[in-house]
Amino acid sequence: MTFDVTFYPRDSQRKQQSPNSLMNILFIMCDQLRADYLSCYGHPYLETPNIDWIAQNGLRFDRAYCQDPLCGPSRASFYTGRYVSSHGVMANADPLKIGELTLGDYLQDLGMKAVVVGKSEGRFNDRATLRLNLSSDSLKEQRLRNNGFVPYELFAGLYPNPILPVDLGYSEYLRRNGFPGENPWEQWANSAVDDNGNVVSGWQMRNARYPARIPEAHSETAFITNRAIDFLDEVEANEQWCMHLSFIKPHWPYLAPSPYHQSYGVDAVISPIRDSTERENPHPVYEAFMAQDYSQNFSRNEVRETVIPTYMGLIKQLDDQIGRVIKKLESKNLRDSTVIVFTSDHGDYLGDHWLGEKDLYHESSIRIPLIISDPSSSADSTRNTSTQQLVESIDLVPTLVECAGGETVEERMEGQSLLPLLRGSGKDYRPKAFVISEIDYGDRGPRTLLNVHPYECRAWVIRTPQWKYVLHERFRPQLFDLFNDPHEFRDLGEESRLASVRAELHESIFKWQRNLKTRTEVQPCHLELRGHPDRDENVFGIKIGHW
Repeated sequence: MTFDVTFYPRDSQRKQQSPNSLMNILFIMCDQLRADYLSCYGHPYLETPNIDWIAQNGLRFDRAYCQDPLCGPSRASFYTGRYVSSHGVMANADPLKIGELTLGDYLQDLGMKAVVVGKSEGRFNDRATLRLNLSSDSLKEQRLRNNGFVPYELFAGLYPNPILPVDLGYSEYLRRNGFPGENPWEQWANSAVDDNGNVVSGWQMRNARYPARIPEAHSETAFITNRAIDFLDEVEANEQWCMHLSFIKPHWPYLAPSPYHQSYGVDAVISPIRDSTERENPHPVYEAFMAQDYSQNFSRNEVRETVIPTYMGLIKQLDDQIGRVIKKLESKNLRDSTVIVFTSDHGDYLGDHWLGEKDLYHESSIRIPLIISDPSSSADSTRNTSTQQLVESIDLVPTLVECAGGETVEERMEGQSLLPLLRGSGKDYRPKAFVISEIDYGDRGPRTLLNVHPYECRAWVIRTPQWKYVLHERFRPQLFDLFNDPHEFRDLGEESRLASVRAELHESIFKWQRNLKTRTEVQPCHLELRGHPDRDENVFGIKIGHW
């Protein structure tokens, strides 16, 4: 799906900066990519030299966490700089509240292009938008449909027949290049040919060992990369821009084009992080997730040994395609004026803790890769280094707005800028005592097993350097000692000797909840002016309580 767009910058407050110091932004996000499945994060077999290059020229965050281990809620936090409890997107089908502002909004206010190439995960807020009388082809409506970004090329990556858009750009691209059909994504990109010559579907994980029918040059990842390069080719020398390059892979279906389907073998499959004791008297919510088909399947070695090599091959392909984008930046002399962010919306259990998918609280699911390469000379001191600071996905919005010359919007943004860490000073950075991730399984399979109302399917995860505490709405809390049990095998949620630890963490969640930024329409400096004792009388002539 392709759109022709014109941008109309609006007046906004900028910091006093030289135009030459303002940065373009290449914001790369993968879907369902675990932090530990990159060579720069220590994977013993995967080779990701181009992502490693970003790390060598930037700062790698080793303890970065998403705000929700599900695509839609996580991305809403990435794009708004706000926690899930604030923006209200708790499931993939939830639309963003009409009054929420996103990275795209903040950047447009600074006169900057902000486009998405790939997956925006936006859900249109029909009811709220009807009141605005927006035309269906207006730029404003397109931005509201795509989490604040203007769509340059949309590709969400999951297109079974019932939800196939009639105007999907990838469908037209495939047909033009000799891959016909009513749904060429399903027939070519999500299909393979088995040993007997039968066409088989990528929806069945048993087929992950076969190459996709589509040649690599026309695969999903290559197509999105081509469109990203098209955008860079169109950028004018004096334009300031942000491109959100949002890949669907390595998200399922786990099917890779040749030769990536055979880049890795069974010998490269690392052992799962799990222990038999986890299945003994498990927490009810954890037990319900272990009972799901995807978890039962990923608990089998046969499944892991079939799927994980393909998952790794998809990551290898991503790395190669990201290399093409970096080369295009260099060929256009844009590298020295472009901040590169590399991250993922959440992880993937891949059989860890007897689970598949994401959804829960373990490190495999909520810990994400985060690398930021800032080409400015002020970031030289942190280049090719890493940090153990706890950071969150909501920290990216204030960071990128400042890179573009703007300022943190104090009444809305709940993250804090990472520029003090990137640029070595650290003096203006407040280290976090904890990070928060939220869970809502109201539209997931475990809800029916637990027989609870969707509003009762919530949990809040607080992670400190030592502890991880999970507060469930209907069930007992969970607690893990990360110093003595880094793999989170032993749930201490009922240990009486740790009652004071649980109480302290519970109070930390309650305090965090009380301090969420719900008063988003008034700047804090205006609130301070309102409290002046003489204001009502001297400014407005209002006299209260006089005799």
